[in-house]
Amino acid sequence: MNSKFLPDIDFLFENCRELNMDIALLSLSLNVHSTRRIAQEAEKLGHYVELIDHTKCSVKLGDGKPKIFLGEEDVTNEFDAIIPRIGAKVTRHGAAIVKQFEMNGVFSTARSLGITRARNKVRTLQIMARKGIPIPETLFSINPDNIGEQIRLLGGPPVIIKLQEGTQGLGVILAESKKSAKSIIDTFYKMDTSILLQKYVEEANGEDIRIIVVGRKVVASMKRKSEIDEFRSNVHRGGQTEAIEPTQREKHIALNATKYLGLGVAGVDLMRSRTGPVLIEVNASPGLKGIEAATGVNVAKHIIQFVEKNALRKRKK
Repeated sequence: MNSKFLPDIDFLFENCRELNMDIALLSLSLNVHSTRRIAQEAEKLGHYVELIDHTKCSVKLGDGKPKIFLGEEDVTNEFDAIIPRIGAKVTRHGAAIVKQFEMNGVFSTARSLGITRARNKVRTLQIMARKGIPIPETLFSINPDNIGEQIRLLGGPPVIIKLQEGTQGLGVILAESKKSAKSIIDTFYKMDTSILLQKYVEEANGEDIRIIVVGRKVVASMKRKSEIDEFRSNVHRGGQTEAIEPTQREKHIALNATKYLGLGVAGVDLMRSRTGPVLIEVNASPGLKGIEAATGVNVAKHIIQFVEKNALRKRKK
């Protein structure tokens, strides 16, 4: 059959109104820019969107099929898909709510296990190291008696000290001398705070790369450069941004890191070292403001289209 007479599947897909879905956005508020952007794009594509504050959700077990309540409202069977935007301070509860939706057959853009893995930097890096993804030299310990040895194992100062569950550049400290590194690390150990140490990638020159992966595709990428007197390049810390085309190696790392963690949507952060790109961390709820402004890519729309294809496939089973 002549292919020019075949229907345009993508056209039919995007214009068939039978595909309208009920989508739950698991987030604290629509005042969060990224949450609002996703809701806007979902509504543009004809879907019903409801904000679900996961901190106000409860799960009832042990009396027939498990049920999910938002306050007193039963929302167990209300949605075709969920898009988790879980707050850092309520990761465990948020992931448990996501898990219950998953177990009830609702499609999620991020697996609950992927959310908890990505939120913990050590767990993420352990998985990446096992899978052969390049990462900076990293060390974690809780032993306050050999801090000098820990620093030496990383080649000496300067070293990066990170909270294991920090976000947006918070809880990331550059210790430029052995004395300051020992003091900071000792303080964290005495506070029973989980940290990790990393070798400082000096040649990165305060720059890193954020790659957004949606549904096994790289949809947007930008380079972030730190402000003067600030080594952290996060947009929330005032970093400058510009759109870039990542190398094939960088794309390969981002796509595999996302797959290994079990995420459908992720922000993957890399640095360019002398030996090639190294993975810094993976964010299960990446911010959209900086990346959309820098690249002009409608990332929120990509996320909704990913939901459409996968939630509808699950609905038909």
